[in-house]
Amino acid sequence: MEADTSIAQPANISAGAPDRVKLVPKRSTFAEYAESLLVTVLLALFGTTFIVQAFKIPSQSMEPTLLVGDHLLVNKFIFEGNGAWYEKILPYRPIRHGDIVVFKFPFDDHPHYVKRVVGLPGDHVRIINQHVYVNGDPVSEPYVVHDPAYEDPFGDNFPPANRYFVEIGLRPEWAEQILSHVHGGDLVVPADNYFVMGDNRDRSWDSRYWGFVDRRAIMGRPIMVYWSVEATSEDYVNRGFAGTLRAIGQNLLHLPSRTRWHRMMHEVH
Repeated sequence: MEADTSIAQPANISAGAPDRVKLVPKRSTFAEYAESLLVTVLLALFGTTFIVQAFKIPSQSMEPTLLVGDHLLVNKFIFEGNGAWYEKILPYRPIRHGDIVVFKFPFDDHPHYVKRVVGLPGDHVRIINQHVYVNGDPVSEPYVVHDPAYEDPFGDNFPPANRYFVEIGLRPEWAEQILSHVHGGDLVVPADNYFVMGDNRDRSWDSRYWGFVDRRAIMGRPIMVYWSVEATSEDYVNRGFAGTLRAIGQNLLHLPSRTRWHRMMHEVH
């Protein structure tokens, strides 16, 4: 029979000495579960705050690199530039041309967007006949696709040259200031800001239409598709509580057939 470990036994008890053994109350199963749950929650909060976080893709703007229905793991432990003291001792790196980043949209309720970095602070950006130039040099973009059937006002040439073109499809806040950033026909990226675009260039709502991304809004870089399911943008429209429950039920019912198994653990570039 195993000894009851809830009993603390004294190191030395002389013969005839009164029994001073004290019983330590045994912790309840509920308390143990509660402690385990608390530790798990704290670790999860730490992980999602500083290291990695999960996101899903609801739009076509990054196709074919990222598909609607892709579920991503985003590395938040990668980019320097926030000015924190620990950046000097931890393996952070600067944001680079071509990095895919997740960030908070500058307007509305600040939803999370995912785009590719085209312009760094101080860069001169221009699009001529669908070709991107940064600081006068053409950029190789093998990941970019164009849709000739879709009319994109700034897909062929950017930035706009006059106020008339500024009024086409831009956020009002961006329309008011975009021309102040245009010098010599180039859009000049200000300090601590980034110019981003989607890989599905003609179907991307990006920096051309609403402006720069502040460094403080950038959360991290997608590193892996951990799960992917056949879906459309309509599947992610807010349909209320009942609609969400129906969508979850449909996903569970057709999970094996709708899962894109070939994209599981797919590395993002």
